Amino acid sequence: MNQAPKLNSINKCSTCVLGQFCIPVGLSNQDLEKVDALVKERISLKKGDALYRHGNPMSSVYSVRFGTLKTEHTLADGRAQIIGFHLPGEILGLDAIGDGYHQSDAIALEDSEACIIRFTEFESLASQIPTLQNQFHRILSRELTQDQRHLLSLGSMRAEERLAGFLLNLSERLTARGYTNYEFDLRMSREEMGSYLGIQIETVSRMLSRFVEAGLIQIKQRHIKLIDIDGLYELAGLNKPADTSAIRICT
Repeated sequence: MNQAPKLNSINKCSTCVLGQFCIPVGLSNQDLEKVDALVKERISLKKGDALYRHGNPMSSVYSVRFGTLKTEHTLADGRAQIIGFHLPGEILGLDAIGDGYHQSDAIALEDSEACIIRFTEFESLASQIPTLQNQFHRILSRELTQDQRHLLSLGSMRAEERLAGFLLNLSERLTARGYTNYEFDLRMSREEMGSYLGIQIETVSRMLSRFVEAGLIQIKQRHIKLIDIDGLYELAGLNKPADTSAIRICT
């Protein structure tokens, strides 16, 4: 049985290196102090710990400080369907805003930490700071757009297109957070990737081998390096951004 997640005091949001993903630009010092007072603690998670479970009542939303989490829904037959993977600076728990209960499980894929944002306090503060409310609306819109594009890929893209797009998406998101461009560790298993992409685990492994043979990637266990970036974009049917270091969350 996993240990209960540990609560810690938190550094100020205004000095956090991930503040660009959570805090709107141009806030006054007075408003920044209010935001700093909003987030009072963070939660530490060991690999396999749950940040929240399906059916838990909503009290907070969460911002990933470091580590990687997955969100998943358990089907009636006991299978787990992966809904998303969440990196530092991304927000979890938005699924509970509608009816007040979480619709999925959020599980740490590695030792991770998340900032706790008490939602009622956030709503009160956002009503006082319009730019903070606008930032939250942008986050909601981004999540909705990402979900729509993922559903579109499941319905209209071939398996190799989905996998190539998934690797490029991870690369872009990690690059935006200051990690090495086009080289990273896959925190999720082949089975979890397959669940998210709607592909059998055997197909995921086979396609990764094909990507290696084609010179598109190099891979050793979970460490991956994207070699032929243009080739991956062409395979995924995506336009390569003019600035590949730019933030581009949705694919």
